Amino acid sequence: MADALVRIQRLIRRRLRDGLSVPRLRGAEVELLRLVESRPGIGISDAARELHLASNSVSTLVNQLVRGGHLLRETDPADRRAARLRLTASAEKRLGDWQRRRAELVGRHVSRLTEADREALHAALPALHRLAAALREEAGEAGSA
Repeated sequence: MADALVRIQRLIRRRLRDGLSVPRLRGAEVELLRLVESRPGIGISDAARELHLASNSVSTLVNQLVRGGHLLRETDPADRRAARLRLTASAEKRLGDWQRRRAELVGRHVSRLTEADREALHAALPALHRLAAALREEAGEAGSA
């Protein structure tokens, strides 16, 4: 199952990269941007914990994404030593475009499956969500050890 999910994800990324007019972002960069999108104002330490990366690795990613015009690093008014992260308008647009194109691509291919296959995929979604939650939970426990 894990092999099939990885293969699907890789194929989706490859298809979506075709025809991109902007330089592609690495996986860790996209993960950080998605995290900031879901939690605007997150700090670097919290982002590192959430992504299970070292703080200095996240700092390096932040520096690259700030230079690339994807992230804004704002000083935390409560702690002038800390930074809060926000997406730039161009990063919001880029993530939105990517998500729209991904939904269209997957939707187009799912619609070509048989009704039985579509029902099987739909029925598997709750179990896949529970699996993802369990993996997140385990990673959180491992990260706090």
